[in-house]
Amino acid sequence: MPSLLDTVIAVPVRNEVERIAACLRAIDAQEGLAPGRLGLVLFLNNCTDGTPEIVAGLLPTLSIPVRVIETTYAGAHAGWARRAAMDAGAAWLDEAGAAGTLLTTDADSRVPPDWVATNLAALDAGADAVAGRVELIPEEAALLPPSLPARGRLEDTYDALITEMEARIDPDPSDPWPCHRTTIGASLSVRRAAYEAVGGMPEIPLGEDGAFVAALLERGFRVRHDRAVRVWISARLTGRAPGGVADTIRSRCEEPDALCDARMEAVPRALHRYAWRARLRRLHGQGRLAHDLAWARRLAIPEAEARRIAALPRVGEIVAAVDRASPRLAYRPLMPRQLPGQIRLARLVLPALRLALRLRRAKPVLPPVASVPSATADA
Repeated sequence: MPSLLDTVIAVPVRNEVERIAACLRAIDAQEGLAPGRLGLVLFLNNCTDGTPEIVAGLLPTLSIPVRVIETTYAGAHAGWARRAAMDAGAAWLDEAGAAGTLLTTDADSRVPPDWVATNLAALDAGADAVAGRVELIPEEAALLPPSLPARGRLEDTYDALITEMEARIDPDPSDPWPCHRTTIGASLSVRRAAYEAVGGMPEIPLGEDGAFVAALLERGFRVRHDRAVRVWISARLTGRAPGGVADTIRSRCEEPDALCDARMEAVPRALHRYAWRARLRRLHGQGRLAHDLAWARRLAIPEAEARRIAALPRVGEIVAAVDRASPRLAYRPLMPRQLPGQIRLARLVLPALRLALRLRRAKPVLPPVASVPSATADA
């Protein structure tokens, strides 16, 4: 009898004795899936705290098949562990003869019961990969200093405003508004074919999730940032991956005035960036990018580098390369105290932007004027 397995969740695990049980029970409680479709890979690496024993005790209680891999490696890091977990998931799908889908989350996270089904719905609607939103586990977030959730609400508000600006100025048909711009390993899903086409999860110590999504976009794959997909993540201050979420939370507790994320720029600068991205896509579509380098001069990109960029085969690669090469597009993130003023400005700009784009789309295309014979033409 052929296997029904076509979806595998891959979870890297290291020293999660306090949280792994909640993570596994949440994964096992997925709804809306036919029996036999879902499998789970647990990649236990360098565990020294009893996590393997807890996992072993839980396995008989789970309703889905689980493959547990245990290893010890002195050079382990977040990107290496997530790649190993997802590669094992891809191999399992291959054994099952399924093109299939890979999902990944973190061992200290909790997925809602519809997490897998909502990801699959977005993929079935045309995406090659789906990035989900995250929220802090409420009971853990309640223990943080009040200034941190307050800052988080400001950042979330501003992020939604500039994301709508971006989606309207430089629209992606496969990722229409409403959408978000979170990219985090706690909630990613991808078709196996797309995963393998970009060489899998980047094996880098930090930021493997963002680098993976960037690689998909540069290769022309369709990435949906679906607001309906969400995961609850830990609000702990001591994490397993240096530079991860826990380090970010702790540093913001220690330094409330730490800079916002790079993409949180002032409204005028954000609008400038999105307009340039749209213009680059338009020039590429018209075949003009390599023939007229006025765009490169305006962005202070040297001619040789501009020609190299213009020769790239995919527009996603071009846009990313221009972002990196232009000193005039260098990111200048905001200070937290600047957020309220920029939120007010964005709320003034967005209605005008929506109206201008609506009028542009509604503008009728006039037919060519027919030639009218003169009164004396037949005289």
